[in-house]
Amino acid sequence: MFFDSVEQIKEIASRTGCAIFVVPKDVSVEISGAILLQPEEKSIITIEQVRNVISRLSVKQFNDVFVLVRPADLLGEDAANAFLKNLEEPKEKVHFVLITDSPSRLLPTILSRAEIYFLRQKYAVDGDLTADAKMRDLAKRLIVAKPAELVKIADEMTKKKDGVRAYVLSVLGTTIEMLFKSYFKTEKSVFVEKIPKFLACYEAIERNGHIKLHLVADLI
Repeated sequence: MFFDSVEQIKEIASRTGCAIFVVPKDVSVEISGAILLQPEEKSIITIEQVRNVISRLSVKQFNDVFVLVRPADLLGEDAANAFLKNLEEPKEKVHFVLITDSPSRLLPTILSRAEIYFLRQKYAVDGDLTADAKMRDLAKRLIVAKPAELVKIADEMTKKKDGVRAYVLSVLGTTIEMLFKSYFKTEKSVFVEKIPKFLACYEAIERNGHIKLHLVADLI
């Protein structure tokens, strides 16, 4: 979904427990009275910071409280997982506002549990995909693959002797990033509509699910 101005973020966020807003780095976002969660001494948002915020929200809230997380893609893995627990059991009157210019860097488990909103403008995609040529090729093939082709791609992706799961997750991450960037460039919904099944596949494999099975069953 799109929104037209950063001034709309508070109103949109007030209707949900957690929402992700994709905004370029150079665009300022302010919510009056919001609790701000951002990197401090380290280059990531730590689990200690998340716990401190959560403890402040442990009492019942009688007015809307907004937690502004920026950049949300700098949530450390432990911090993101601690944050995830609050998404699964959202508190009344508490609204988490995640701001990022790189949604594909967020944990798939967070992406799958929050509404994503894109600032309506010509989005500047900085640079090319960071993955190597082989991963980019596999990602492109996964996006357009028919069921029979998925079996062949799954076989190809799992031929490695070591580190198969990590490799497959990297390919899926590249695919998700490619879909996001294609959406930004074209604003064609066909790209964003494909994202949920890739997120589900990523999450299942990350949880030690059967790699080939999920590559085929989840992506059909």
